[in-house]
Amino acid sequence: MQEQVRRGMETMRMVWLIQRGHLFGWVPVALACGIGLYFGLRFEPGIKTFVVVAMLQALGLLLVRRAREEVQPLGWALLLVAIGFFLSVARAHTIAAPVLGERYYGSVQGTIVGVDRSASDALRLTLADVVLANRPEMLVPARVRISLHGDAGSFHPVPGQIILATAQLSPPGGPSEPRGFDFRRHSWFQGLGAVGYTRVPIMVWRDADRSGLLTLRLNLAARIRAHLPGETGAVAAAVATGDRSALAEPTLIALRVSNLAHLLAISGLHMGLVAGFVFAAVRFGIACVPWAALRWPSRKIAAGFALVAAFFYLLLSGNSVATERAFVMTAVFLGAIFFDRRALSLRSVALAALAVLALRPEALVSPGFQMSFAATTALVGVFATIRDREWTLGPQWLRPVSTVVVSSLVAGLATAPFAAAHFNQISHYGFIANLLAVPVMGAIVMPAAVLAGVLMPIGLEALALYPMGLGLDWILSVAHVTAAWPEARGTILSPPGVVLPLVALGGLFLILWSGRTRIFGVVPLLAALTLWSLAERPLILIAEDGGLVGVMTEHGRALSRAKGAGFAAQVWLENDGSPNDQSSAAALWPIDTPMLLPSGVALRHVTGKRRTEGLECEASEWVITNARPPMRVACKITSLADLSKSGALAIYSDGRQETTNAHVGSRLWTQNALQIE
Repeated sequence: MQEQVRRGMETMRMVWLIQRGHLFGWVPVALACGIGLYFGLRFEPGIKTFVVVAMLQALGLLLVRRAREEVQPLGWALLLVAIGFFLSVARAHTIAAPVLGERYYGSVQGTIVGVDRSASDALRLTLADVVLANRPEMLVPARVRISLHGDAGSFHPVPGQIILATAQLSPPGGPSEPRGFDFRRHSWFQGLGAVGYTRVPIMVWRDADRSGLLTLRLNLAARIRAHLPGETGAVAAAVATGDRSALAEPTLIALRVSNLAHLLAISGLHMGLVAGFVFAAVRFGIACVPWAALRWPSRKIAAGFALVAAFFYLLLSGNSVATERAFVMTAVFLGAIFFDRRALSLRSVALAALAVLALRPEALVSPGFQMSFAATTALVGVFATIRDREWTLGPQWLRPVSTVVVSSLVAGLATAPFAAAHFNQISHYGFIANLLAVPVMGAIVMPAAVLAGVLMPIGLEALALYPMGLGLDWILSVAHVTAAWPEARGTILSPPGVVLPLVALGGLFLILWSGRTRIFGVVPLLAALTLWSLAERPLILIAEDGGLVGVMTEHGRALSRAKGAGFAAQVWLENDGSPNDQSSAAALWPIDTPMLLPSGVALRHVTGKRRTEGLECEASEWVITNARPPMRVACKITSLADLSKSGALAIYSDGRQETTNAHVGSRLWTQNALQIE
């Protein structure tokens, strides 16, 4: 027995010795495990949980300081898991702000700090410094978001304006189905305490402050659109300043279907292109002066200018979460140059991930973080392998093209599982579209955007905006053409929650692990694929407000209403992997007759107070209503009162039931301690 233990320890020691120098890449992975532990809990951690995690941290410290060399990595892992957990707790409590506890209708005053569009293409305003009628200041949400409909839709907002509106507000909604996207959690970390809409005209209480970066951003967007009218100018303004308010819905749809929507978001690609162009331009300028080139550290000077340009781009584009993440990644890569390190390395990627997770632990559960680091890690890992093994990508004259092809293929494959899981869509021609569009974005659009910013103070921006417009015209034409091809967009059902962690584990093992044993990373990937293929969708779905019911049929999910509860309907159909819209799904629901379930039960959906009060039903029926039912009826009834306790309800073909409230549990974003009552 002792001999077997000794051999096991010796084997472990040899494994760690082989991995020496390659373990730093696993540091953010361990930190992410602690963050994932916090978000995976169904209760808010209390004293007992903190004690357990603290003991875990102490054990990690003990192993790091006292254990043998081959055991120390385990100690570091435990320590980082505990740190990730405590970082998440601190972040969640630090940003705590009031959340609206019930529906509110009345006057809303606030400062416009964000302008975008909803999924229904309605203009949407994010307000800060909010004032609600007859509500104490300490109980008012820090931020609210209202969509503009009806007469309010003609309003032309300017960030910085203080407006007064009459709006309908409600608390951020929970998941549309168990295990679905939790908008309440997302809103908590956005500081968003209420969402709603208005249909009446909006009054400007005070005009926007015309000083500072906000004004500069607005002026830049306006001047870009003045030189580049139409959708080209709208896309140019979005790329350069982050202002997407002028984008039309057909353009957004075409970009999404063609898998080119990532070109709109100011992400690592844009930040890297801006920094890369400035870096190359400054270094080329120094190289043109032989005296300076021989005496000055051109790479470090260029990196400094590139960092300043990236920081200015961060401020100019609105300082969003995605842009912050992109800046951190770019800053880490440029910082490596200052310390004479290789900029594009797995170590740099790990440092960037550490910085992002330390600043915003909640980023771990966002699709942007997952897709950005999946693409970056895969690209760096693949090209490092090509470099180390001295592979060539064809003849010298063909290498720029082959590099683009390989980059697009690797990035597409790395992000595909995450995009499919989060958005339930697969772009069948996305590889072709990116192959045609991304090089133009890097070679023409972004350099022209930087040059336009330099020339704008002297009024010569048109010289740079012209080629920028030509490049964007090409990208838009690629998007519209590929989106119009047959079967351009495929749908896929939502995977079980364990699938993406398995995909991440398998991919990281293939890239970060050293030696031939890295091939074992294929095992989690195969397990994820198997579980995804065996995924089962609920037979019955019931919205948390009782306003919509969906039943799976042989032709897809049938919905009880063709209008109303549009968000829940969209989420259900997307998670089903269904190409139908709400009206098509509603056509599958029987007219004036109950929906007959496989069990033989007749399911009826009754909405409205009047119809529910006059309800008559038989014992063989199951009625779902969004109102208070009569006291005595013969049938089974699920009412709004029942759903308020359970949240959205999912029932599977084997009779198993799941509720959103049971799945989410009692967390900061679901509790009432900070809510307006």
